[in-house]
Amino acid sequence: MRDATGLVVCTTCRHDDDRSAPDGASDGERLSAALSARGIPHQRQRCLAACKSGCVVVLRDDARWSFVQGGLHPEDDLEALIEMIGLWDQAPDGLVPWRSRPEAIRRNTIARIPPTETAP
Repeated sequence: MRDATGLVVCTTCRHDDDRSAPDGASDGERLSAALSARGIPHQRQRCLAACKSGCVVVLRDDARWSFVQGGLHPEDDLEALIEMIGLWDQAPDGLVPWRSRPEAIRRNTIARIPPTETAP
């Protein structure tokens, strides 16, 4: 991944069928821990205000398209998220064709956001 701020994970998110850990960790905290265990850099953020769409992550870059993904389960959708991170990271403009995205990502894309920087 380009840098640790490119992926943001909401740590307060709870999936609809929240299977929180016995220690009370939210699904977002569990997703963050799973990404850390895989060596995937990310920023942890308390509440991205998409609570009805938890677990929510953002793939962001000022110069490329960004994606807001929701409805992710920390165990069930981890591999799909990791695949999407790789596809997004390799796309020069950040756009990952819909058909190339893993199924869990296609189902749970909340938004794609255009770059804030424009080419000269």
